[in-house]
Amino acid sequence: MKKYLIMTLTALVLALMPARAAIYIVGSGPFGNWNPANGVEMTHEGNGIYTLTMHINGTEWFVFADKLTSDWNDFNANHRYGPNGNGSQDVTVTETYTTQKANNNHAYRFQGSDADYTFTFNLNNLTFRIDYYIPPVAPDPFSLSLGDVNADGEITIGDVTAMVDILLGSFANYDTKKRSDVNYDNELTIGDLTTLIGYLLGDSFPEHVKEGYDYVWDDETIPEVHLSVSLNEWNHLLELYDANAFTTQYVMATATFVKDGETTVIDSVGLRLKGNTSRRRPEGWNGQPHQRDNTDWHHAHFGVNLRKYVDDEAHTIQGVRKLHLKWFKDDPAYVREMFCFELFRRAGVWTAVRDNYCRLWVHVEGDSKEAYFGVYELLEPIDKRYLKDRKNRFGSNNGYLWKCRNAAAGLNNPNGDIWYDDDSDDRHAYTLETQTAEFENARAQLVDFMNKLNNLSNNEFYTWIQQVTDVDLLLKTYAINVAVGMWDDYWNNANNYYIYFNGTGLTDYKFYFIPYDYDNTLGTTLRCGAQTDAGRHDPMNWGTNNNRLISRILMFSDFKAKYIAFLKELIDTKNALMDRASSQARIRAWQQRIEPYVNNDTGEDTAIEDKPASWSNHSEYNLLKNNSDNFFTVKAATITPLH
Repeated sequence: MKKYLIMTLTALVLALMPARAAIYIVGSGPFGNWNPANGVEMTHEGNGIYTLTMHINGTEWFVFADKLTSDWNDFNANHRYGPNGNGSQDVTVTETYTTQKANNNHAYRFQGSDADYTFTFNLNNLTFRIDYYIPPVAPDPFSLSLGDVNADGEITIGDVTAMVDILLGSFANYDTKKRSDVNYDNELTIGDLTTLIGYLLGDSFPEHVKEGYDYVWDDETIPEVHLSVSLNEWNHLLELYDANAFTTQYVMATATFVKDGETTVIDSVGLRLKGNTSRRRPEGWNGQPHQRDNTDWHHAHFGVNLRKYVDDEAHTIQGVRKLHLKWFKDDPAYVREMFCFELFRRAGVWTAVRDNYCRLWVHVEGDSKEAYFGVYELLEPIDKRYLKDRKNRFGSNNGYLWKCRNAAAGLNNPNGDIWYDDDSDDRHAYTLETQTAEFENARAQLVDFMNKLNNLSNNEFYTWIQQVTDVDLLLKTYAINVAVGMWDDYWNNANNYYIYFNGTGLTDYKFYFIPYDYDNTLGTTLRCGAQTDAGRHDPMNWGTNNNRLISRILMFSDFKAKYIAFLKELIDTKNALMDRASSQARIRAWQQRIEPYVNNDTGEDTAIEDKPASWSNHSEYNLLKNNSDNFFTVKAATITPLH
């Protein structure tokens, strides 16, 4: 009976929802320059209410329309919307005025005073209002419940209405979609509506069982990682560092992973040090062995290979084979890389790795207690398992994966330092990470790619680049890269990225750019390459002329337009991507969750502070203040004028 009632209510709700029009503002200035084929689409907020926020300085004429057309007569006769000569106009902005043209064509004059204004249009009664834009106080994304589609703090019939609106085409950002996916199938369909109605009638939401990568990288919990090492193995790790700070050699340890009351213990795992310029000795000073119970601990990055010594399923955490444990070097806010990788995922850049907070302990045999290293970032390694997990998107997981670094990987020198991962401590500009037995074939493919990238004519390049890569995905990836102020990157510094060719043929492949290492972002900046200020630097000329992949793509007007559109999507408040309000809400929520756990036994990084790295050449940047030095405000001001 209940199932029949749910089906009936679902059908009834859908039937009663009115058809919606698309509503545009057309006019002078930011409203489309009085071309009826142009205009700016308003956002449908539900129930026939449409909004648009614009920055306006001076006098603007505008009309509302339900269609854009190049035919003036058709536009004027059939597609203008608004009150008639005596219609309602609810205008609440001070120091501004509106007036209706005498010809009854629903055209309005508006005087803006160099501020942001929100225009609201009610399609039901053809009325409009104008208000000063007030940035919304974004809710803590961790506090909103599954099913709370309209984010009002409770689950009611209003959420059913909001979900129907989304199903009929209303805009929904990442957070809204996540709350609306009540049946956990990673898409919004009629099934979610049925499940939500069932919940209101007394059913429970289905249980969401997280397994594998979803279990380890669960953003709803902060797991514990405990590493236990024998005295001999720990001292060997210190000796390896003393011999070569960039050692990639492993020692043996035991790893314990604790999450939601479940404990997984794995013995005989590989433990090593990681990092580039951030490499550190985790204890004491050069030549000093472990000092029992009087230890001078230091934060350091660790890599854990659960199957280094025993290759079986028992030596995994639900199939996860490797963990990258990264301390928050040069990030007093404890949030920069977390923010960036989450932003990639929010924007649909599926090549970005998973990451999460965790808490780390290290115990050396003989010590009276384990040392608490504090809050770490738990990162998904970019390796064979990473490729396998995304096989359907890549099309194949048997291609060639390259790690690119050392400020020498500009994809511009076919005779450069190209090698493969040979388990040595050598560091190369390009290191082949997979299929190393096929190195010569992989190298030939990479060299051919470089030659075409740098030497094809413009017309040839335009055709070729669309054949070998998803240009939209690449441009969206790089728009985020630039927006977050990633200066130690491919374009500017020939560093910090991976590339993947999904085929092994010399020319038969798809090329993918994989973002990597985002701790020096969001206002932590340095004079490097073309950069002096990663907040205010021109997004269209982000790097040097030598590293040409992105700059060559942006030579073409259609690609340039897409890149700019992606940048502007990031700062648009409705998208909840990188506008100041939603960004600050996420940052505050993360920091509130980890703040009780930051103090640690190393005595380092024991407080959360809203500032960039100490060596940053722009110490004024902040993330949480609403002033002119706020990084999100500065970046939006840099992106807004682009055209």
